[in-house]
Amino acid sequence: MKVHLVDGTYELFRAHFAMPPLSAPDGRPVGAVRGLIQTFLTLLRQEDVTHLACAFDHVVESFRNQLFDGYKTGEGTPEELMSQFGLAERAVSSLGVVVWPMVEFEADDALATAANRWQDADGVEQVVICTPDKDLAQMVRQTKVVCLDRRRDLILDQDGVREKFGVLPESIPDYLALVGDAADGIPGIPRWGAKSTAQVLDRYLHLEQIPDDWSQWEVRPRGAQAIAASLAERRPEAMLYRELATLRLDVPLSEDLDQLQWHGVPKQAFQSLCDELGFARLREQPRRWADEA
Repeated sequence: MKVHLVDGTYELFRAHFAMPPLSAPDGRPVGAVRGLIQTFLTLLRQEDVTHLACAFDHVVESFRNQLFDGYKTGEGTPEELMSQFGLAERAVSSLGVVVWPMVEFEADDALATAANRWQDADGVEQVVICTPDKDLAQMVRQTKVVCLDRRRDLILDQDGVREKFGVLPESIPDYLALVGDAADGIPGIPRWGAKSTAQVLDRYLHLEQIPDDWSQWEVRPRGAQAIAASLAERRPEAMLYRELATLRLDVPLSEDLDQLQWHGVPKQAFQSLCDELGFARLREQPRRWADEA
């Protein structure tokens, strides 16, 4: 079997910017939720999608905001999108899919915990993390755990991670610490660009293994002396940024693997939600209904 783990926050954002504005009969904005349901219905039509779960950032902030003031917040997120987060969780749940709403942790942490927990479980052929988020590239393991960009239909296995970033999956948090990640508010270390970072981490793997003295380096990226001095001066900051970029593997997920099995869409719950939100055209679109007898 394959286990599909879906980044619900990303899918909701994608749906919001792809769909025209839409309001429910009571006036609530629901365009992003409609798009989210449509993309899930497409996913659930695939024959290999048998076990899955979806994680959402129930609140945008997490424990990382306590570690670093500059870490991402919900600032700048359109109000009409923010108002749909709770409804999005209801919508995915109405499809019969396990939902993990994250408060202290982030959705990425839930997906990482699940991938780590079930990658070696009996009967699991592959874990597919449905997201283009580069943070989750750190969870890729050969071809056993992969990331899937559903929009581009692009699968990233371990060779793909190395080709894209120039480093192994285990070095992704170090890579993001040095290069930075604007989406998460991680500024990175001055002078460290993608090329030089990849070259150095390809040799040293992790920050603590990179010598402060550039003359001891066994690789020579352009501007080695300057970038080495920049890291030596800011090494505590780099270690903090790596901590921010490192996904947690201890999120308390209560489900076991059997509970991730999808048995179809609960007809009454789904159609009631469609009626509430004015999604008449979606009422009969599921390919499989759950047995609610």
